[in-house]
Amino acid sequence: MLISHLICHLLHRQKTIWPLEHAQAPPKESPMESRWLQAFVAVADELHFGRAATRLRIAQSPLSQIIRKLEKEVGVPLFDRNTRSVSLTAAGRALLPHAYRVLDELRLAKEAAQSSLGTIYGNVSIGFAGALNHKTLPPLTRAVRQRYPNVALTLMGRVMTRDGVEQVEQGALDLAFVGLPLDPMPPVQTRLIRRETFGAVLPTDHPLARRKDIDLADLADDGFITTPVSAGSALQDAAMQACVKAGFRPRIVQEITDPYMILTLVSAGVGIALMTSGVASILPSGSIFLPLRGEQTYMNHGLAWSAENPSPALKAVLDVAEEVLPTPNED
Repeated sequence: MLISHLICHLLHRQKTIWPLEHAQAPPKESPMESRWLQAFVAVADELHFGRAATRLRIAQSPLSQIIRKLEKEVGVPLFDRNTRSVSLTAAGRALLPHAYRVLDELRLAKEAAQSSLGTIYGNVSIGFAGALNHKTLPPLTRAVRQRYPNVALTLMGRVMTRDGVEQVEQGALDLAFVGLPLDPMPPVQTRLIRRETFGAVLPTDHPLARRKDIDLADLADDGFITTPVSAGSALQDAAMQACVKAGFRPRIVQEITDPYMILTLVSAGVGIALMTSGVASILPSGSIFLPLRGEQTYMNHGLAWSAENPSPALKAVLDVAEEVLPTPNED
């Protein structure tokens, strides 16, 4: 009831959007301005008042005041905070998807008004994993910036597949680079944009490093570096399935979210990794990529977006993606 009251009150009372990115200090209060939700979303995303204040380009003290006033209006605490951590309460978790949607509606209204003039304006937020997308993200962003200079792109790194799909569904992201296939999650839609085979990344002093290719089973006794199981990474899922198919369960010696850091740890001799062929051109010194013999395991790269997102800017980006990242033919 309190959450519904907050959203309805904001939509009826909102007249202007406080431009946080240009503000030095908050202006005089007016009831239920959208900046309250902007502040709430920033703290919820960062789970740190200092980082949220930096993101909004305001001081931490005014940010804390805004959150306290929002909590007073809602009537319940939205965050549990102490000297070491910040976390969402149950009420905060309930409010978050609605806050995303309200801010998105306000953004879309502005984009629609601007687009009526014949020029595409707006902001498109894109989530990606990092090194795994170095052959797909740059061509898309370059083409969008050339064709639609008034479309701003907000790029969010270290977004694994499961998290990317959830954020697209909630409205926190407009577009996400993901691994396919996905379980159907309407209204999320996906499209295949690239297929890459798996290979082994080894330190250059590994006993098998001088081979031209390798049987995956030859690595059964090695320690593997992977993304965490809890991260929901399609890379990790596909790599583990390949090992099981080769007759062994990998011994994991290190888990880390950033794919490029996995390569760095391999070059440092911490372990080995299964990665896609696309990383072969960006390996750090001290590591080598070897193709796998036998039946190939593929990483299917895709894009995910919400069919319920009416943003003209997102549609423009998807149209560009169709041209620069066409769906490959499946062999």
